This record gives sequence, structure tokens and C-alpha cells, in this order.
Amino acid sequence: MLVIRMRRTGSKKRPFFRVVISEARSKKEGEFIEVLGFYNPRTKPAVVEINKERMAHWIKNGARPSDSVRTLLKGHLTKDRASVDAPVTAEPTAPQA
Repeated sequence: MLVIRMRRTGSKKRPFFRVVISEARSKKEGEFIEVLGFYNPRTKPAVVEINKERMAHWIKNGARPSDSVRTLLKGHLTKDRASVDAPVTAEPTAPQA
């Protein structure tokens, strides 16, 4: 089974995470199939860069996000998507004669 999880790559006391797709039985810091993005919690605000198309592709093919990735997506990416996907409304204009 495939899992979407965070892999820590930062040095001591400087966390930096990559969001990767890996086999569920592999180690947390072990082998992975593909890097989907990254998460930097040290910046204000925290930076989250994830390739949404690849994420959707892997989820469609049966990969399951871990609890931490699910929380990350819910907390950071849905805010961005709400502002981008919001419908643009405009006041109707009167026909000019």
C-alpha cells in the first residue's frame, strides 16, 4: 500500500519536510517513490508547496495520506484554494443606448 507522508530533511533544530509518496512498510526516512512538495514550518507564515495534480493522481491510484499530511492539507492548502476558486461576481451593467 502506498502512503503520502512527510520526510524530515532539516538539520538539528531546523525542521524542513518533504512530502513524499512511499511504500507503507518502508522506514519513515527510507526509500520513496516521488517528492510531491515541501513544507517549511520555520518561516512566518509557514510555506507549503505541493504539486496538487500529482497528489490527486496518487490518491486516485490508492495512496493514503498520513494523519500529519491530511492535517497539513486541511490547514494550509484549503485556505489558498478557497481564495483562488471563489467565483468572481460582478454587478450587472445597464445596457448603453
